[in-house]
Formats: sequence, C-alpha cells, structure tokens
Amino acid sequence: MADRPCAGNLLRIAGAIILPNLGGIYNGRLTRQHIQNWYANLKFPSFKPPNWVFAPVWTSLYAGMGYGSYLVWRDGGGLAGEEARLPLIAYGTQLALNWAWSPIFFGQHNIKGGLIDIVALSACAGACGVLFYRVNKVAGLLFVPYVAWLGFATALNYAIWKLNPEKEPAQEDEKPSGSHGKAN
Repeated sequence: MADRPCAGNLLRIAGAIILPNLGGIYNGRLTRQHIQNWYANLKFPSFKPPNWVFAPVWTSLYAGMGYGSYLVWRDGGGLAGEEARLPLIAYGTQLALNWAWSPIFFGQHNIKGGLIDIVALSACAGACGVLFYRVNKVAGLLFVPYVAWLGFATALNYAIWKLNPEKEPAQEDEKPSGSHGKAN
C-alpha cells in the first residue's frame, strides 16, 4: 500500500511534465513545415541562435513549468484548493498563449501577431511565476529561466518584425497602372 501514493505522485508528475510538451510537439511539427519555405527567407538579427537550439530549450522549459504546476497543485490543494486556483488559471492561460504563438507566427506567417502574443505571454508567465512562488517557492523559481527565455524570444520576435516589414495590402480603390481608371 505504501507504494501507491508514490506511484500515483510519479504519474501526476509525469502527466504535468508531459502536458505542456504535447503542445510543444505539435507546434514543433507546425514550425518544421514553415522553416525552409518561409522562415529561412526572413532577415534575422545577429543574436538569433541556430534553429537546433529551440527544441531542447523549449523541452526543458516545458518540463520545468509542468513540474512547477504539479508542485502548486499538490501544495495548494489541487484544482479545488483556494490557494492553487488562481495560480493554475494563470498557468493555463500562459500555456494557451504559449501554444498559440507558433500557429500565429509560423502558421499564419504573422510576425506582428506573434509579437503581440509573446508580449501578452511574457506578462502572463511572469504573473504566473509570482503566483506559483506564493504557493511553492521552487515552483515559482522554475519560472525564472522561462521568463528570461521569453524576454529573449520577445526581443528576437521584435527584431524579426522590424527587419521584415509587412507589405501593405493593395487598396481596392487603387487604379491599375496605365488604365487611368477606365474599364477596358
């Protein structure tokens, strides 16, 4: 009988770590579809790391935030616990914003939209880290590298946006050159 709580906790920890990585796996596949045809043709700042850096960094950050969510869930009384409720809502919110970034940036080729998302994500992740820290100090500290990476990723997204101005769509009322507004 003594093994069950330990095994149950290990399963909960594994689930908490796997959950954020599931979104990462999905978004990794989405990203790979757009790396060669779209992303490779963008202009980048000198501080952009090689593409291979992103997968291991995100995997470890997802594992850390997932474990932190387990600690808050455990120490704050679960989803029904008053102490854990707001931190876990913030966690879910920042995770949704995190998972939304790749479909916006890579899927829609929307650099500015990605920037808007990552700014909101960074603020929400920072708040989540503070809320986690109030329940479990280790859980809050696990957000420090994540928020630091988000700061770097935000700067990178901003630089890519500035280096790759979006082309304005043609106005419908513009006249094609040479037609002088007359129908042919």
